[in-house]
Amino acid sequence: MSSPETAAEALAEELPPALASGGDHVPSLYSDPAFWGMTITQFLGAFNDNLFKQLVLLLSIAAAKTGDAAAAAGGEVSDNQGLAMFLFAAPFLAFTGYAGFLSDKFSKRNIVVLCKIAEIGVMALGAVAFYRFGQDQSMWHLYAVLFLMATHSAFFGPAKYGILPEMLPDVHLPKANGFMLMTTFLAIIFGTAVAGILLKQFPGQLWIGSVSCMGIAVAGTMASLLVRKTAPANAGLKFSWEAVGVPKDMMDLLKSDRPLLMALLVSSIFWLLAGMVPSAVNSLGKIVFHVDDDLTSYLSAMIGVGIAVGCAIGGIVSKGKIDFRLLRIGSIGLLVGLAVVAMPSGGDAGKLIEDGKLLHVPHMSESTQLLGYPLSMPTMLILGAFTGLFAVPLQVFMQARPPKEKKGRMIAVMNQANWVGILIAAGLYWLLTQLLEAFDWPRSIMFLFIAALMLPIAIFYHPKNEALSND
Repeated sequence: MSSPETAAEALAEELPPALASGGDHVPSLYSDPAFWGMTITQFLGAFNDNLFKQLVLLLSIAAAKTGDAAAAAGGEVSDNQGLAMFLFAAPFLAFTGYAGFLSDKFSKRNIVVLCKIAEIGVMALGAVAFYRFGQDQSMWHLYAVLFLMATHSAFFGPAKYGILPEMLPDVHLPKANGFMLMTTFLAIIFGTAVAGILLKQFPGQLWIGSVSCMGIAVAGTMASLLVRKTAPANAGLKFSWEAVGVPKDMMDLLKSDRPLLMALLVSSIFWLLAGMVPSAVNSLGKIVFHVDDDLTSYLSAMIGVGIAVGCAIGGIVSKGKIDFRLLRIGSIGLLVGLAVVAMPSGGDAGKLIEDGKLLHVPHMSESTQLLGYPLSMPTMLILGAFTGLFAVPLQVFMQARPPKEKKGRMIAVMNQANWVGILIAAGLYWLLTQLLEAFDWPRSIMFLFIAALMLPIAIFYHPKNEALSND
């Protein structure tokens, strides 16, 4: 991988003098078509990703919905979200390293455009998979497309994150990154919410929603054509198997820099926990609260709103330094919030009665949760806000700590570590689901297990604040 200086020299030939030099005549960021093209491209891609993923997660929960009281009393619930999470996370872990190699060897702009074209094909296959699901209720076609979608996103990621420094002057990078981060969270919120609405409105015709996703992919492809052309950062880069894993010099850096290593481990654990929460929330909505898919998705969307708010607050408060007090506040807030969400009521409010007939006698695993659906909505917002506070200083530290010539590769290593955490989350969620069912424990207890995993970070991880360089 070339240094930022080498990449800048290569790009200077393609950019206008003002952009190449970052001089006094740099045009406004918001009047730059390339910036808007990239912003719209990544927004529509993130929307499609989260819409399709949430649809598959919700469909992976098959609860008994029958008028037969005896059958319903059996509490037949199948929660295969762990499998869906595994299939979504595996491609990121398997291909992110190689995708990073490709993004340096070839033009990132070309990779962005090719990935968007591939997204159209993946969404077309998604429409076929949803049509088949409507015929035979088989999830395997959807799981296969979920894997392909994640693979596409794994190759898109390094080019998406790496192209901004190549096509924009340094003076625009803070504002550009902040704006794209905000739009990414908006895409997550909208995609998650729309998934629930589609399941409610078109339960037997979900292929209609996937056809809409094809249209969105086409729009994203058109927007990607606005992205400014960039030269390869290192056209002569040779492939080595290190590109698939962690390069030796990155391992040496982590061994010699204990704070950086600890931050990497905490980041991975944090994403392990974050990977479990969406499925736990879906389970809470559908199995504990017995609400429809749209209302369940609103719970997850509230977390996204909270994260955006928390990140905004964290960015304002920590201006000019890495303020780890925010991380400690975030970890304590998450502990308390998760513990509150985990508390069951122990009552029978989950019973469904119609015309004087008892339709559903819930198992303990389906017993009500203390807050209920209405109070859980603002609680999810607060949990999201504490998550944002936790994430901001950790993310900034991981970006600022490594030497300049190693920042890009360290971010790639951080991404790989985070996806290791998310992949483990898939298996851990499955194991905890089996444990809850075996002991007939309330489903909300899942959040208590997540809080227990956060506890060591809150107790032992107390790094010192650091000033940020003005370079």
